[in-house]
Amino acid sequence: MAVIDEDHQKALEEVALFYDERKVGDVGPLGFRRSTDLLRLSACLPGLLESRVIEPGKTRFLDLGCADGRVNVFLSYMVDISVGVELDDWTLDEYGPLRSGLDRVLKEKGLLSLPENTFLFHGDSTDDRVHKTIKDKTGVRFDEFDLFYTYLVMHQEFAELIGRKAKKGAVFMVYGVSSIMPRYDGFRLLEDISPMEGILALYEKIL
Repeated sequence: MAVIDEDHQKALEEVALFYDERKVGDVGPLGFRRSTDLLRLSACLPGLLESRVIEPGKTRFLDLGCADGRVNVFLSYMVDISVGVELDDWTLDEYGPLRSGLDRVLKEKGLLSLPENTFLFHGDSTDDRVHKTIKDKTGVRFDEFDLFYTYLVMHQEFAELIGRKAKKGAVFMVYGVSSIMPRYDGFRLLEDISPMEGILALYEKIL
């Protein structure tokens, strides 16, 4: 699916609008917090599909700091399985109510319903015990994920984790970059497509 069909496009636009209207900025009611701009991320989808970073129905996606799960929900339409891990339980608690609200909106507008392929976990993304829980609940090992995602916060720690445990050829997406993009040992920056929309850098694990 190098081109997104109309039904998926309409659903993805609604998901992006729904979450972006409920975006928390740099300072929220519970302190420092950032949220992915899904409309901006959605503009990256054609490039992600064309470059086969995302292969519809095949790619296994893991968000290493998923917050309320918005990126997981958004990409659930495109991937085989969408998994997220979040350290802050109060942030993760927002996933259920937000998803229920979005389900109602999609139904009212006659749009594609959300796939049942999203799994979120509370814990530390770097903890092997969390990886075991993911495997036990989803059947997918850490080294079987194809695509990893994080906001720029903790990108160095997550690059080290992916470099140590992910399979060769896995792709690490870092949201929040600008004209200066970080480099990571054991990874190749996909320079021909980075940064997408001036915000998203992609790295392929080469070792």
